[in-house]
Amino acid sequence: MLGDHCGLPADRALLSQPPKTGFCCKMVLQAVSKVLRKSKAKPNGKKPASEEKKMYLEPEHTKSRITDFEFKELVVLPREIDLNEWLASNTTTFFHHINLQYSTISEFCTGETCQTMAVCNTQYYWYDERGKKVKCTAPQYVDFVMSSVQKLVTDEDMFPTKYGREFPSSFEALVKKICKYLFHVLGHIYWAHFKETLALELHGHLNTLYIHFILFTREFSLLDPKETAIMDDLTEVLCCSPGGGGDGDGASGGASGAQNHVKER
Repeated sequence: MLGDHCGLPADRALLSQPPKTGFCCKMVLQAVSKVLRKSKAKPNGKKPASEEKKMYLEPEHTKSRITDFEFKELVVLPREIDLNEWLASNTTTFFHHINLQYSTISEFCTGETCQTMAVCNTQYYWYDERGKKVKCTAPQYVDFVMSSVQKLVTDEDMFPTKYGREFPSSFEALVKKICKYLFHVLGHIYWAHFKETLALELHGHLNTLYIHFILFTREFSLLDPKETAIMDDLTEVLCCSPGGGGDGDGASGGASGAQNHVKER
């Protein structure tokens, strides 16, 4: 074992620049809120017209990055690094960064503005430990995701960090489940809160995080293409264009497939 997962190379490379120091300041949030007040989703849960047009696909926004690093090279399993260690390190890192990215717009993601957990024309539902389908607002869904993933990545039986501890046989399926949850959160940020992200000047961070995450999940076949199809237009622009870090191929290489156990829709 290598000890703390977050100490592996991926953690140092992901989002090489920290988010702007003032993005959480009350004055900034108040200013953004004032600008966006008229464009917020109505209580009926419908998306603003501007979001229906997918503002995040506009060239002036898709070209925004915080680094020109070739993430295709970064996601490849390094020599002499155990596959499960690599998956654990990156999964933990993505969880922390996606959680941080969501926190920048969480004030605008409320039970009134986001009555359902929606991405494009897809609505997600949470399933509790008994398998019961739970309809919830977007902030509730994200809270369920972050709480459950936090519990998993800090569970020594699931994500072992001590020398001599072995990963469970179901580890790959567990990573796939986590990646699917995190993809839902990223998709919701783009679909419902890109305008806020843009106003906070954090779209470059969001794009960079999305590129790294998608290329990593493709490298190890961690997400079903049917699951990510709702964001294929964005993926094509960010990951398959020059400077996007991808080569245009579909899911490639990596770990053997395992059935994904996350339930939704």
